[in-house]
Amino acid sequence: MRLITPSSRYHASYLSYIEELGDEERYPFPLDFEHHDFTAMLARIRQFEQGINLPVGVVPSSTYWLVKSHEIIGVANLRHQLNEQLKQAGGHIGLGIRPSFRGRKLSIQLLKLTLKQAANKGIKAVHVHCYRDNLASARMIVAAGGQLDSELSSTAGQVVQRYIIKQY
Repeated sequence: MRLITPSSRYHASYLSYIEELGDEERYPFPLDFEHHDFTAMLARIRQFEQGINLPVGVVPSSTYWLVKSHEIIGVANLRHQLNEQLKQAGGHIGLGIRPSFRGRKLSIQLLKLTLKQAANKGIKAVHVHCYRDNLASARMIVAAGGQLDSELSSTAGQVVQRYIIKQY
């Protein structure tokens, strides 16, 4: 398995991934980008990485795909910096694993590979957040070196756990 930047080579796998997700909430957020014009979607991902045409309040970010052979297994998004809102809830990294590959600890591998990308961008203290009741995500973050920094009640009444992973 390897981490790559999004590519047209994986068009069919991407569509299959989206279909497999069905109606569930998609993580990370680039999975919600309109994908019927795949070339335009890839261009939008590149624009986000370059900080071009970002919606108000959105920071530059890089999207990565975890692939095995010709199949996308997971998706990660790395925010290059945090604004005040993301410091409270969101953090640097959002990720998700394709439903048919869940339960195999691949999220830990995806997070660790994304942490390497964060280090390459000079991010030394990586914030990774999850809801307190999402025990699988909390275990993944801790397995990748995360230490609980704080908890915060969200406007929706959920408690957000904010972890920090220090890189040297």
